[in-house]
Amino acid sequence: MKNTIRAVLLAGLAVLSLTLSSARAEDNVPASRLDQVLKAGKLRICMTGDYKPFTYYRPDQTFEGMDVELGQALAKSLGVEAQFVKTTWSTLMNDFIAQCDIAMGGVSITLDRARKAAFSEPTMVDGKAPIIRCADKDKFRNFDMIDQPGTRAIVNPGGTNERFARARYKRATLLLHPDNVTIFQQIVDGKADVMVTDASETLWQSKLHPELCPVTPDQPLQFAEKAYLLPRGDVAFKAYVDTWLHLAKATGEYQQIFDKWLK
Repeated sequence: MKNTIRAVLLAGLAVLSLTLSSARAEDNVPASRLDQVLKAGKLRICMTGDYKPFTYYRPDQTFEGMDVELGQALAKSLGVEAQFVKTTWSTLMNDFIAQCDIAMGGVSITLDRARKAAFSEPTMVDGKAPIIRCADKDKFRNFDMIDQPGTRAIVNPGGTNERFARARYKRATLLLHPDNVTIFQQIVDGKADVMVTDASETLWQSKLHPELCPVTPDQPLQFAEKAYLLPRGDVAFKAYVDTWLHLAKATGEYQQIFDKWLK
């Protein structure tokens, strides 16, 4: 009888010990950003505002663009307010970590960024392509013809465009221009000859500037994907964003917004 009572007590102590250990473990688990967003009632979205058609910071200090509308749709799915935070490509990662829950606006997946943050599932495939004056189409039919002495290749600093330019240009002269909104006008005005950027942007900019023509945008110079930047290691928040993105594509919501800005 004593042995039976002793065994029951030991079993009870074991269960209690496991329960307390589990409770302590849960106390040590940081709350997901998903819970924090729901509690705060707002989704803080970092974006540069200089990358049409994904994001553009208007003179009235409001954002517009494809990823602006998608960010608003994501916030709506959470039942919270979308709060946009202006950043730059050079400071994107630091601003995202310090101030935001997610970064959107044509962000490319890179290993450098993956060291400090996580990515959602890819939103689209995109790669680098040149854009030139249409008058120079015969002169610059491919990248080898572009990368020659005397060619003035312009680029905005701090992102994948500059990284590509510094890695691939061997003979052309590289010009840095800090404003990605006005950079294409530099080519129109004859102050530069070419810019290599994402193929999707070359198509959009050729609509805004009929004087400019993309060079083989259907055959990008390298493979790239775009996605949303997320906190590293936050499984629950990434799972929610990926699920929302999957459903937005399945229901046609994503395609409707995509066609509005990129077709």
